[in-house]
Amino acid sequence: MGEILVVSGTGTEVGKTVVTAAVAACALRAGRTVAVLKPAQTGVAEGEAGDVAEVGRLVGGAVTGRELGRYPEPLAPATAAARAGLPPVSAARAAAAARELAAGHDLVLVEGAGGLLVRLDEQASTLADVAGLLDAPVLLAVAAGLGTLNTTALTAEALASRGLACRGLVVGSWPSEPGLAERCNLDDLPVVAGAPLLGVVPGGAGGFQASRFTASAPAWLAPELGGTWGRRPGG
Repeated sequence: MGEILVVSGTGTEVGKTVVTAAVAACALRAGRTVAVLKPAQTGVAEGEAGDVAEVGRLVGGAVTGRELGRYPEPLAPATAAARAGLPPVSAARAAAAARELAAGHDLVLVEGAGGLLVRLDEQASTLADVAGLLDAPVLLAVAAGLGTLNTTALTAEALASRGLACRGLVVGSWPSEPGLAERCNLDDLPVVAGAPLLGVVPGGAGGFQASRFTASAPAWLAPELGGTWGRRPGG
């Protein structure tokens, strides 16, 4: 049975997908087989590329991708499913799919939608419930700038209150010209989360071609995630 790692954000637009792709790229370079599971994809119409496809593009298509539910409106999965008249994806179904993928892959990355406690269905199940059913650690993609300390601390507290392990933090989009807040946050983020900072992905990395992305990804992530990153930018 392969390793399962849940990737959550502290909110929307913090770089979950590019962090997922970077972890996948490092695993692939190490010779591991990788699957990416997206329980609920929102804000994407039929025929459009979703987050699973974007991970595949960034790593050159070398991953197995699976999407369980797709809803066109950019809303929380439970709301988007109800408005579309489509069945939601339960935590139990997501966990079962992850286990199935883990039976044939060395690493399964389960990418959430939005933050940790966004509702998946009418029973108010969340990505935290998926992680709990799988007994899997959670990797947090976090923002770099002002406000990130609060959302990171709240998410870490939610994980701890449920007995879930936080594998660490990865900054999903590091600016080319960081300000004082960003530089200070690199020290403060692991303190407020009680978990290690395991990487910093540069802003714009999601626009890279696969060859550049896969060659660069190890420099963004710490050895715990298969990379070589060991010090903060400019520090």
